[in-house]
Amino acid sequence: MPPKPDRLSALINSFRVDTHVLSLGACRVPAMMDKGQLSPNLFIITKGSLHKHNTDFPENTDDTPVLIFFPHGGLKGVCGYADTQDAEFICASVDMGGDANPIALALPDVVTIPLNDAKALKAVADMLITESYAPRCGGNAVIDRLCEIMVIQLLRHLMEKGEAEVGLIAGLTHPNLSYAIVAMHNDPQKSWLIEDLAQIAGMSRTHFSNTFHKVVGVPAGEYLSSWRLSLARAELARGTRLKAVVQKVGFSSSAALSRAFKRRYGVTPRQDILNAS
Repeated sequence: MPPKPDRLSALINSFRVDTHVLSLGACRVPAMMDKGQLSPNLFIITKGSLHKHNTDFPENTDDTPVLIFFPHGGLKGVCGYADTQDAEFICASVDMGGDANPIALALPDVVTIPLNDAKALKAVADMLITESYAPRCGGNAVIDRLCEIMVIQLLRHLMEKGEAEVGLIAGLTHPNLSYAIVAMHNDPQKSWLIEDLAQIAGMSRTHFSNTFHKVVGVPAGEYLSSWRLSLARAELARGTRLKAVVQKVGFSSSAALSRAFKRRYGVTPRQDILNAS
């Protein structure tokens, strides 16, 4: 097999991830959120104990540094607080674009990572704590970028641990399938055949098809179509014209893209843009 490919760059570069630190030391999530109000879903505690007031929250009462992430949001009510005076607890909002982002769809409802088991994540968390508790010039920009780095390190950690059984993360972790998935990510406009992807993965056509479906959860052709549509939706949201999007993501015509788009999202590309605005 060739050298291991970069499994994340195409995902990160194609879909936005907006991050903002919201509070230090405690976090409250109203039962009803105002329109446009940022909802906290990333919690980092590097010192002190976390006491929860929400049944969705994992326990952490033994002073163990931990990262808790709810990729899909959905928390209601008071989440938790660090009760000691010198506790270090950060509450942040990470918006991955919902179901428009394949990364978000690939993650479980709750990600809990003991930071002592993830040195790279712990290093970023410590920098985030320092910037948050001791503000300096340009601090807000540094904090937001550190949150973005935190998300990338989180994805790296999940892939390195290899604990995902089904889905995109599992596929990117697979020693053979990862090559084919990265190829689709990097060249969505190419007219991919299953034989081509199987060859890239170093597998027979049948073995590739069966393994892809089992590990990723959908057939390779369906995954490719879904990836193209996700890219198309992201490009249209940025203001790219439909004709340019068609060429970029590999559909034969604007009509073909519009039909596939409506089958998946229930609306035409134009309606989707209007709904988003």
